Amino acid sequence: MTVESFMREEVIEGGLERDAPRSIQWSSVFAGALAAGAMSFILIGFGVAVGLGVSSASPTWRDSSTALALLSGLYLILQAVISFGFGGYIAGRTTRPAPMLATIEDDGERRDGLHGLTAWALSVLAGAALLALLGAAAIERSPLRASASSSSAAEPMLSYELDKLFRAPRRAPNIDLRDARAEAGRILMTSSSHSGVSADDRTYLVQQVAGLTGLQAPESERRVDALISASKTAISRARRNSIIVAFSIAAATLIGAAVAWAAAVAGGRHRDGEPLPNWMASSNRFHRTPRAMPVP
Repeated sequence: MTVESFMREEVIEGGLERDAPRSIQWSSVFAGALAAGAMSFILIGFGVAVGLGVSSASPTWRDSSTALALLSGLYLILQAVISFGFGGYIAGRTTRPAPMLATIEDDGERRDGLHGLTAWALSVLAGAALLALLGAAAIERSPLRASASSSSAAEPMLSYELDKLFRAPRRAPNIDLRDARAEAGRILMTSSSHSGVSADDRTYLVQQVAGLTGLQAPESERRVDALISASKTAISRARRNSIIVAFSIAAATLIGAAVAWAAAVAGGRHRDGEPLPNWMASSNRFHRTPRAMPVP
């Protein structure tokens, strides 16, 4: 036995080299996260271009059916599978192999999988931070922020209903409807509650419409009743679509974690020139130099 081999055995037994392979290689993690983010940006941009979305910059955008929300949610899950799979594979493929784990199959897979999972986490956190910054910038530049005292949360959602509520053939040019619209919007928002719009609020809306539009009382009542029903439908549709999209985002994120782990394991196997694990055996045909699994 040479001195070099003897020293190597002493180092291994002493544990100095045992902890090194378990460290995270951040260059591979960042590469996988960037690859996942880039692929996700491309796929989401493509989905928005073909109309797979349930929101719009226009406050009067009305075409947001349940079928569109479901289709958009399925597309979010699909793009998460592709994006995180691509990023996880890059993270696993670029990770340097650990010499001590070359003969321990489970530990090698776990190490590659952890790199893919870390790349997934970094990509999710970066995407959430970017969305938060974009949302803050949009709110800061929103015209509703400048008139926050005379606006309500109903204005973006029920702006079309409020337009119809106070529509009049002739109106004096110096009349300011901002306070009236904000108050009417807050009243219409209660239409989605269990009790609905109270009788006092309905009577007040009828008086406001009659005074600001010049309509007779019976016509004002018909307009108010019709718009209360329309507001309830719009709020229910928006709530339903929000639930579908929120659930789809959560499901896509969780599924992406599992896909990133599996793709990183596959990338590590291809890096080492080995076949995929037994639970991926059906994908071994994509390996360039397939080898038989070792028999214990």
